[in-house]
Amino acid sequence: MPRFPADFVSLEAQAKEVLPWWIYNYVAGGCGDEYTQRENCDAFRHYGIMPRRFRGSQTRDLTIKLFGNNLTTPLFLCPIGVIGLCSLDLHGDLRVAEASARTGVPMMVSTLSQVPMEEIAAALGDTPGYFQLYPPKDRDLALSLIRRAEAAGFAAISITLDTWVTGWRPRDINNGSFPQLRGHCLANYFTDENFLKRLPKTLNEDLYAAAWEWANVFGDCLSWDDLKWIRQATKLPIMLKGICSPDDARRAVDYGIDALQVSNHGGRQANGGWAAIDLLEDVVKAVDLPVLFDSGVRSGTDVVKALALGATSVGIGRPYAFALAAGGVEGVVHQLKSLLAEADLLMAIDGYPTIAHLKEPGTIARKPR
Repeated sequence: MPRFPADFVSLEAQAKEVLPWWIYNYVAGGCGDEYTQRENCDAFRHYGIMPRRFRGSQTRDLTIKLFGNNLTTPLFLCPIGVIGLCSLDLHGDLRVAEASARTGVPMMVSTLSQVPMEEIAAALGDTPGYFQLYPPKDRDLALSLIRRAEAAGFAAISITLDTWVTGWRPRDINNGSFPQLRGHCLANYFTDENFLKRLPKTLNEDLYAAAWEWANVFGDCLSWDDLKWIRQATKLPIMLKGICSPDDARRAVDYGIDALQVSNHGGRQANGGWAAIDLLEDVVKAVDLPVLFDSGVRSGTDVVKALALGATSVGIGRPYAFALAAGGVEGVVHQLKSLLAEADLLMAIDGYPTIAHLKEPGTIARKPR
């Protein structure tokens, strides 16, 4: 018998048994009545892959090239701001980095982490990592975080655009649950001299006040012109996370952006919107840039469908968070291998030896609802 389940529903049930209720609700919950979160997942069912015969191959090629790196898989691990708390040792960021190093699946490291970004980057080994930035109101602090990411060896920086304020999340509100206000997952701020100089006392003297100072500085409402100083601040490739409109995608090109990430934050930030997968193809067609995708991916079949709609790389979120809770490093490795195995088998059976074959016209179509 396998040690861990291979499907998302069973995995979530197993994680729910071991996670503290407030962490489980923070990870599992979404915005409002969670309509968009459910729609993200349900929308995948309305796309179908066209089987092609006499194109079988004993081996499939799922490799991609992104930001100058040859990657063995098209997956990446999405940034999760409480992933550090999803491990029994409260160092989940490091445990996920270890799983990333073992599988070759890049990790996108959140600004909100239990340990500093430098330690996470070191744990990634030879696997590329991406640093996800929540731009703070303090420009010096923002520049410091960017420079630290560059010095730590991250391969790219992802700027999150939909979280300069937090969404309306009843599960967290009803439970009074906001881990960062209790000082959790703020290691990158608490190790940055530009943040520490904002505090009238040391962290040890008043952790509560430090957490509230974080709340005061978190989340800058960016304008398009802010991309100029962000672009000038680093030589690393920059991607914009949260681009869903083809018009926004085209405009991003004018600012020298290197990649886009179609995402609605897994339905955590804004309710009532379109499923992210329904927006992917139009963004891909609008630009000649790598387009990463996340939101609602629960299976290897979902991964294949996103690739067929044009995604360069596909992000996994809640599945690996629950896998971490259920089984630590081994749980995450098992979950990633399960997703890749399902994707590989689907491509084999349907006659798609490579990702390039998946992107051919006629591979995927939207079925009538």
